[in-house]
Amino acid sequence: GINAEYGKQWYQRRVRGEINDAYSLSINEKMQYQAASPDEVALVEWTEEMNLTLVYRDRQMMRLRTPTGEIEEFEILIIFPFTSESKRMGIIVRDTTTKEITFVMKGADVVMANIVQYNDWLEEECDNMAREGLRTLVVAKKTISQEQYEDFERRYNEAKVSINDRARQMRQVQLTLEGDMQLLCVTGVEDKLQPDVRTSLELLANAGIKVWMLTGDKLETATNIAISSRLVSRMTPVYQFKPVKTRTEAHNELNNFRKHNENALIILGNSLMTCLEHYEQEFVELAMMSPAVVVCRCSPTQKAAIVHLIKKHSNKPVAAIGDGGNDVSMIQAADAGIGIVGKEGKQASLAADFSINQFSYVGRLLLWHGRNSYNRCASLSQFIIHRGLIISVMQAIFSAVFFFVSISLYQGVLLIGYSSFFTMGPVFLLVLDVDVEAKIAMMYPELYKELQKGRVLSYKTFFMWILVSVYQGAAIMYLGLYLFNEDFIHVIAITFTVLIVTELLMVVVTVRTWHWLMAVAQIFSLGCYFLALVFLPEYFDPDFLTSTDFLVKFVALTAASCAPLFIMKYLRKRFAPPIYAKLQQSG
Repeated sequence: GINAEYGKQWYQRRVRGEINDAYSLSINEKMQYQAASPDEVALVEWTEEMNLTLVYRDRQMMRLRTPTGEIEEFEILIIFPFTSESKRMGIIVRDTTTKEITFVMKGADVVMANIVQYNDWLEEECDNMAREGLRTLVVAKKTISQEQYEDFERRYNEAKVSINDRARQMRQVQLTLEGDMQLLCVTGVEDKLQPDVRTSLELLANAGIKVWMLTGDKLETATNIAISSRLVSRMTPVYQFKPVKTRTEAHNELNNFRKHNENALIILGNSLMTCLEHYEQEFVELAMMSPAVVVCRCSPTQKAAIVHLIKKHSNKPVAAIGDGGNDVSMIQAADAGIGIVGKEGKQASLAADFSINQFSYVGRLLLWHGRNSYNRCASLSQFIIHRGLIISVMQAIFSAVFFFVSISLYQGVLLIGYSSFFTMGPVFLLVLDVDVEAKIAMMYPELYKELQKGRVLSYKTFFMWILVSVYQGAAIMYLGLYLFNEDFIHVIAITFTVLIVTELLMVVVTVRTWHWLMAVAQIFSLGCYFLALVFLPEYFDPDFLTSTDFLVKFVALTAASCAPLFIMKYLRKRFAPPIYAKLQQSG
């Protein structure tokens, strides 16, 4: 939206085209623009629809085609780039025909309001556009004489070559040019939601994930976007935190918010910093109880500070999602950074841990891939502990029985084979295990809440695996010694065979959904062990291995070590099945 009173004049449209740092390419007479921000492209494309076209642009020159078909040329003298701190950008150009020098600036209304001449419509128009969900920019200009420009250029160049505090000195010189500028227009660009944003946010909410929206937009724009995206449901009341600057104001407003902590919170970035300066603990506790939090007028530094704050006080992992350069610091501060490749460029995706093409993929990334990753890592890590501990228990019992003699129970090839060929494949293929199908995980996001309860990986599960390892190691070793008290030479063969089969059966107990590679790995591991029985006669007696006595005692030892676990798994699935098992049965 362009203010009608100021936006219809051709010269003002021309100036608006000048300030956008956009480059044009001519392909079959159709202009294509490239710019750092999609907003700039949108504005320049609008001027093209008004028959004012940017036909050429480089670092020194730009050319515009007017509605009458004439080409006007402007020399680019100085460019003041946009920064998240200044929230504005500017350019000084010289008309090559009239030699008139013009300083043009565009920026956020909150900073431009103090730079432009007095007017009675800027704030009202910005608020109207913000309520419609438009991102606003204010454009202003100032004509300067040749003498003024030369004096400014001299001081600016001196600041540029300064050794000490160069950025601050350049900023101070630039400020001398800003002020008493003629207000030209207000622009409003619609920031359309990507497909399925509402659905994705509802999925995250149902999964028990708290969502905070950190944005640089105006309060009205942020409120509109939060409601339209269903971050804040239409039935949820909204509490707008009043602007505060002092400790007393922050104290009073926090007391007011405490009475409405069931409401969604919308707060300005500066007010948030004031509250954190004086009442950090109290504010975070109240904000955590709110169903949704929206922080507007938020700088990149503030975004990163908020991420650190949540990590510090919640002791929970934080994921940050962004699509622009302003989100890089926030993404890098989070435990999991997710960058979206979009019209804002690839800065966020390159700085992130995960890169996606649109926001709707976040649901599948977290609820399916993230959940599977957590479950698989939990199973694999605990199983590896079990695999190492069970053989350690057997070695400890062997040493204790024989007066702590310093002799290894299994030597050489057997130890290497145990941790590699005989068990490695089935154990590490637990990373392919899934408990439910993807469609069920997305249909029931409440499954994700089970991870937050810590039931998959906790002290309880850790000590359960320790108990299982101690029991199995003791059962195999003590029963092996008892059954072969007269034929001790066969203890190593029988216990090692039972140990290998026990590990493979434990994989069967652990797996929830079989993958064909798991079956292949089981067969491969057994095949490798059978080959070892044949080609390692110094460890295994062929006559004993083919005897009925070996077979009977092997079955007895294996049943003693594994049967209780199979029975426990059956009873749990029968009388107290986990949620995923119920969904599998219903599916």
